[in-house]
Amino acid sequence: MHENRPLVVLSGRAHPELTDRICDYLQIRRGAVRLYNFSDGENGCQIEENVRGGDVYVVQPTCRPVNDSLMELLIILDACRRSSASRVTAVIPYFGYARQDRKDRPRVPITAKLVCDLLTSAGAARILTMDLHAAQIQGFFNIPVDHLFAAPVLIEEIRRLELPDLVMVSPDAGGVERARAFAKRLSAGLAIVDKRRTSPNQAEVMNIIGDVGGRTCVIVDDIIDTAGTLVKTAEVLAERGAARVLAAGVHPVLSGPSVARIESSVIEQVAVTDTIPLSDEAQRCGKIRQLSVAELLGEAIVRIHEAKSVSSLFV
Repeated sequence: MHENRPLVVLSGRAHPELTDRICDYLQIRRGAVRLYNFSDGENGCQIEENVRGGDVYVVQPTCRPVNDSLMELLIILDACRRSSASRVTAVIPYFGYARQDRKDRPRVPITAKLVCDLLTSAGAARILTMDLHAAQIQGFFNIPVDHLFAAPVLIEEIRRLELPDLVMVSPDAGGVERARAFAKRLSAGLAIVDKRRTSPNQAEVMNIIGDVGGRTCVIVDDIIDTAGTLVKTAEVLAERGAARVLAAGVHPVLSGPSVARIESSVIEQVAVTDTIPLSDEAQRCGKIRQLSVAELLGEAIVRIHEAKSVSSLFV
């Protein structure tokens, strides 16, 4: 580590457990910051140690409650900048608002771009994030972005299960590249779901491209939100003769009836990462298995801090 620019890792309240795991990997203690709310709900913070001249990393996924998590991240970044930190990096394992990345209907915002501008204005000099819903969001920033992928963690879990006749399934056309990358590394087959969305958070499965009969299918996605698409895809795979159906997702948003849907579905197991903390209900679900990306994020922080290449982590 650079002695003249100490490494400091701070955490918001969205996922302090992940920050602690990252700090364990780095063999440092989590930086002290006091976070609180005024009686009307305003967020406040005070950094309780010296960060002047430090290389500061603020870990905060912008997960539920999304707006509180985002606002808290912004004010911590501002506090770091005003405390004369040498460089402030926003570590955002799950980047909220990433699904609003384009104008797909008249008179709608591009909120992902707005969030990028807010982060930069608040004082972020660099962004470290994981599995953006749309990779082109990197281009919304005018500061460096290190975009990591959770694939190594999920692939290791799939290998551990030693699944026979494996087929990786993309639940929509947008996820084909991800599923193909998994299939290549696992020497597995590939299937694609042709899906037509009927309304927001509602999807209708239309057709499956690829052979799934008698095979073990693993559905791969970046975000598992209401799990409607996931469960419907699993049902169609089973109808088409799949022997077993499992799933792997990076960000366990798991809103609304998602956990109940997974519990009652034909899916045997859903592997997710800890970019977002699991709700109590999700932790009780025997089908959901959470894997940690703390070492991956920790290694990226070390390499950024020491000005080494991070590209080997972009798997």
